Amino acid sequence: MAETSLNFAASSPVAGPRPAALARWLWAVAWLVIAVVAVGGITRLTESGLSITEWKPVSGVLPPLSEAAWVAEFEKYKQIPEYREINAGMTLAGFKAIFFWEWLHRILGRVVGMALVVPLIWFAWRRAIPAGYGWRLLALAALVGLQGAIGWWMVASGLEYRTDVSHFRLATHLLTALFLLAGLIWTARDLWALARDPAARSARLTGPSVAVIAILLIQLLLGAWVAGLNAGQVANTWPAMNDRFFPDGIDWSGGAWMALTNDPFLIHFLHRWWSWVAAGALLLLARTLARRGEKHASALVVIVVAQMALGILTVITGVSMWIAVAHQAVGAMLVGATAAGLHRLGSARV
Repeated sequence: MAETSLNFAASSPVAGPRPAALARWLWAVAWLVIAVVAVGGITRLTESGLSITEWKPVSGVLPPLSEAAWVAEFEKYKQIPEYREINAGMTLAGFKAIFFWEWLHRILGRVVGMALVVPLIWFAWRRAIPAGYGWRLLALAALVGLQGAIGWWMVASGLEYRTDVSHFRLATHLLTALFLLAGLIWTARDLWALARDPAARSARLTGPSVAVIAILLIQLLLGAWVAGLNAGQVANTWPAMNDRFFPDGIDWSGGAWMALTNDPFLIHFLHRWWSWVAAGALLLLARTLARRGEKHASALVVIVVAQMALGILTVITGVSMWIAVAHQAVGAMLVGATAAGLHRLGSARV
């Protein structure tokens, strides 16, 4: 059966596959995803995520354009538990400030979607997509749509009974974004290799690569739970937590599993110490790459060290917003660098 792709009818211009152009496009979109993740961190840290109580994919592009429209949006916000229990008495100016970050986060999500879909249609029309990549690119575009739905599912969890969003749904939202980022970079590197060598084959995950992914995934999940539970604020000392290696204050009354998945003290503890396991795995990956003569190894080491330092600074500054945002943004870069490193590990050596 002929390769199914996104190439259009025979009437479209014939330009031929352009893997290098496709790779550059996907790298640009990957940087946009990192920007969305960073703004998402700001949205969380400023408690802005519930300021927009409706999901309007089209009309929601524009913020309120009149004072009456702002008042109407504010009245909607006043109906949810977060306002009644935490922000009662907030001024309209204060509402506008938190509204901005949530609005910007949603706008950037739409920009990522457009940055994937519109060029994808163009490249397909120009028949520039190499055989075997059409469905992969379509899946990446669909993942952006899924991410938008997950984002609203997350917000909805805080509109009726809670004063914040579910940390489980927040973790799903963040990890889906990071999976998209890794997919963009992996596919871009496959396309770049194809541009250099038309006979190049897609990289494959190796056994050690799967182990690295599993270790890093645990750390990312714990980090998302820390953010969702505001667990970074339960201790501002390092390496001890409030003068103890293993923290006081863990609620074991619901059992070990409930504590493991919901207790901010235990999750903070696990996140800060599992980071060393993740760092060790990534540094071993960097050493393997260095032995293969890959220049990427040194960049991976720098990002790992930077991320560890930012994590410690986030704790000892009492979750200073811009340091915490940098920690989340560099964490996304670390995912991208890891994806690139694992791709090199799984590529056939020339």
